[in-house]
Amino acid sequence: MSLPTLVRIFESHRAPNPRRVSIFLAEKRVEVERVEVDIMAGEHFADAHRKKAGSHHVPVAELSDGSFLTETVAICRYVEALHPEPNLMGADAKETAVIEMWQRRMEFSVLQNIAFVARHTIPAMQALEHEQVPEWGRACASRMEEALKGLDERLRESPFIAGARFTIADITAWVALDFMRVLRRGPPDGCEALLEWHDRVKARPSATV
Repeated sequence: MSLPTLVRIFESHRAPNPRRVSIFLAEKRVEVERVEVDIMAGEHFADAHRKKAGSHHVPVAELSDGSFLTETVAICRYVEALHPEPNLMGADAKETAVIEMWQRRMEFSVLQNIAFVARHTIPAMQALEHEQVPEWGRACASRMEEALKGLDERLRESPFIAGARFTIADITAWVALDFMRVLRRGPPDGCEALLEWHDRVKARPSATV
């Protein structure tokens, strides 16, 4: 029995998580219909969206059997099953575990802290929070700096985050660093390996989506 195909993605294309899925699809050379959800206008809180997603999150993937998937990595994992090559999530049990380990680290230590700084210190992003807490944003800024220094150390010993090749962990980290432009700041001084890796990933065609 064949798996349901991917029909369309409901997204807010400038937000980090939808962009992670977009880059993943671009690496796979998979094209699907895109439906823009204006999160700054609160469209993700509308009943129609919540009925599909079961939450107010984006992205949401609609499948050909009428079902929906949410959560970035869950969507990517399904796409990987439909389109195994190029492999981005692991070719065997050990590599899959290593990639997942680094992917989780990038998600929670890098992307999450950058997102919290933006959402709690930029007034225009108040629409995305019930209440902005600037003190929390400033605390996350310190954690963000430490995470980026740690990532630089990792990239001094490995060409890509999870090892010798480009994976979903690199997608998550690159989207996070690119999102730092809204903060009008970059990585801490001295992170040459991180900047060199950033430029290599930026040169990939998928980084333009």
